[in-house]
Amino acid sequence: QVQLVESGGGSVQTGESLRLSCEAPKTIFTIRGMGWYRQAPGKQRELVAHITETGVTKYADSVKGRFTISRDSAKYAVWLEMNSLKPDATAIYSCHAGPYGGSLSLGGAWGPGTQVSVSS
Repeated sequence: QVQLVESGGGSVQTGESLRLSCEAPKTIFTIRGMGWYRQAPGKQRELVAHITETGVTKYADSVKGRFTISRDSAKYAVWLEMNSLKPDATAIYSCHAGPYGGSLSLGGAWGPGTQVSVSS
């Protein structure tokens, strides 16, 4: 079983920044993609940012230009730098590692989720 470890999150004011971290300490499959997803109260889970093993990235339109996802050379850890945060970023953020190159979060493993709260 793959157990993802997440860190970061917290409460900040509009315009401030946060950095989320995710690590897969043990893998039982080839990780071809990792990403961050979020779910706000009363809403469905949505993709925030995703990166493949080859470095191809994908972002939600609402965060383009402000959020940046990166990975290490071992392909088992990713970081999400969130800049110029706005209240609409308030949600529970969860990391996913999957055996597919797409951003649909099929299979693989999830982290427990970390709360991000942005106040105006």
